[in-house]
Amino acid sequence: MKGATHRKHQRGSSPGGFLCRSRFLVSYWEGKQLYFENYLTREKIAASMETAALLDFFSGWKREEEMFRRWPEYTPKSLRNAVRLLVREGFVQKSAVRKPPEDSREKALHGWKEWNPAAGFFHMRTKDSYSEEISPEEIRRVEELLESGRVPSPVKKYPRSRAIPFAREAYDDEFPRVLLERRTWRKFGRAAVSKELIGRLLHLSFGVQRWQQIPEGGRFANKTSPSGGALHPAEAYVVAQNVEGIPKGIYHYDAVGHRLHEIRRGASAAEIQRLLAGQWWFRDAGFVVFLTAVFGRTQWKYDYPRAYRAVLAEAGHLCQTFCLTATWLGLAPFCTMAFADSSIERALKVDGISESVVYAMGAGTRPAKK
Repeated sequence: MKGATHRKHQRGSSPGGFLCRSRFLVSYWEGKQLYFENYLTREKIAASMETAALLDFFSGWKREEEMFRRWPEYTPKSLRNAVRLLVREGFVQKSAVRKPPEDSREKALHGWKEWNPAAGFFHMRTKDSYSEEISPEEIRRVEELLESGRVPSPVKKYPRSRAIPFAREAYDDEFPRVLLERRTWRKFGRAAVSKELIGRLLHLSFGVQRWQQIPEGGRFANKTSPSGGALHPAEAYVVAQNVEGIPKGIYHYDAVGHRLHEIRRGASAAEIQRLLAGQWWFRDAGFVVFLTAVFGRTQWKYDYPRAYRAVLAEAGHLCQTFCLTATWLGLAPFCTMAFADSSIERALKVDGISESVVYAMGAGTRPAKK
């Protein structure tokens, strides 16, 4: 039995007991090498077909000694070494009793049911891609890409196709003006955002505007952005740094009661920079909003993994509503997908599986000079 590991761990294995393969495994080939990956723990091993057979054998809880009868051609020592490796890497679970209770993370991801493995693997595998701050080397790389002259075209063209032109218009109304003024701000004024403005912004972006009763039974929330089945998996958390009348800290926005519930006192520019993966140009924003998804709301009705796309699309709807509303209110909004997932989730006190951060946005007052 052979298999090479990518990371070292502190966990070990002792002889005896019951063994069972983790239920969160995927396998794939990279070139000529077979890999197994545990998408709950985000660990990966290069393995052999013998390892696959061993994992298949422990698809349900069995005593460790049963593998000696299954593979008499191998010595007990070699089999135990193989199992010890798989237990240490989290690919096989070990217990003194048959069918021990799941831990909280296992239970949460198991609750994704039919969304696994497709959506579960994507969700867990793409977390913490920005766990380290953006380095000067990465910024130089982007600058070199821009200087290379090979920037992809932002539009698609059909030069040989018959075209039907539209008349170009000059828009003077307020709504087109807001659309045209929307931009991502990277500098902010020193003045605090007023409590009135942030309240208006949160309510119009994330608040429940009314309730809809359907004949089949049940009451569903209506917001200013669409949601599949009117299930609204999103929750908004505010990191207030420079907001008049609101102490620095982290808060949950109550979309029904239109109020903030304090999660933790204290917030700083340094923390905002760290949570936003080192993007120092956002550190002086008056506040940041972290949008999370409570996946169970969508999974309740849509039990297929494609629905994960809907959750992400809905986060985009909400963010655009936020940015347009902030522009209308005269604030300087921004949004970003570069953030430190696990650090944010620890700050918000969410588990990152049943509820996980999916988008970051924020705003401040506008600087004196654009």
